[in-house]
Amino acid sequence: MILCIADLLSPEALAEIRRALDAAAYVDGRETAGWHARLVKRNRQMDARMSAVLQSPVLDALRRNEVFRAAVLPRRFRPVLFSRYETGMAYGAHVDDAVMGGDDPVRSDVSFTLFLCPPESYAGGELVIETTAGEQAFKLDAGAAVVYPSTTLHRVDPVRSGVREAAVGWAQSLVRNAEQRELLFELDTTRRALFRQQGKTAEFDRLAKVYANLLRMWAEP
Repeated sequence: MILCIADLLSPEALAEIRRALDAAAYVDGRETAGWHARLVKRNRQMDARMSAVLQSPVLDALRRNEVFRAAVLPRRFRPVLFSRYETGMAYGAHVDDAVMGGDDPVRSDVSFTLFLCPPESYAGGELVIETTAGEQAFKLDAGAAVVYPSTTLHRVDPVRSGVREAAVGWAQSLVRNAEQRELLFELDTTRRALFRQQGKTAEFDRLAKVYANLLRMWAEP
C-alpha cells in the first residue's frame, strides 16, 4: 500500500526545519548507502549532528498522525536522513536495506519520504516507485509525505533545475506483512467511520473485535 499524507508537518515545524536546512552542513549521500546503492546514489545529506536535532519534529509528527499510525502500526524507527538534490543529482533504482543499524538493528518494513520544499521550486526530482500496476511518480507539497513498503524498487529522478530537499526514514511495524497491514488499515478506517456515523453499536463492536483479534494474531511486539 502506498499512502500520501498531506500537511504532515505543521507550517511552524516546516518553517523551523527549512531554516535549519539553509544553515546546515552536508556530506556525500553515499556514506549512508548500501554497497550496491552507492553506485547509483548522487545526493548530499545533512551531517549526523544536525540530523539528530531535526529528526524529533518529524518523528513526533508521524507518531501523532492518525492515518500514519493506522497504516504503519510503527514499532521502531530508524534515524531520519535529510537529503538534498541539486541540479543533475539523482538516486537510481534501489531497494532499501532489509535490516538497518549494526548494534541496534531495525527491520525496514515501511519507508517514507517527507517533502520539504515546494514542488514548483525545482524541476524533476520525482520519487518513482515500481508497483505491479506500473511506475508511480510522486512530487508532493512541502510538508506532505508519501509512505510505501520498503520492499519496493524505487528511485529519485534527476533534478533538472533548482534544489530538492526531503526527509527520508524507515519504520519497523508491529505487523511484518504488508498485505496484513493493509487489511488492518481498511478495517480500522471502516470501524472509525462507523463509530462517527452511528456511535458504539453492535456492528461497531463486532468490527472492533475482528480488528483486535487479527492484530493479536499478526503482531510481533
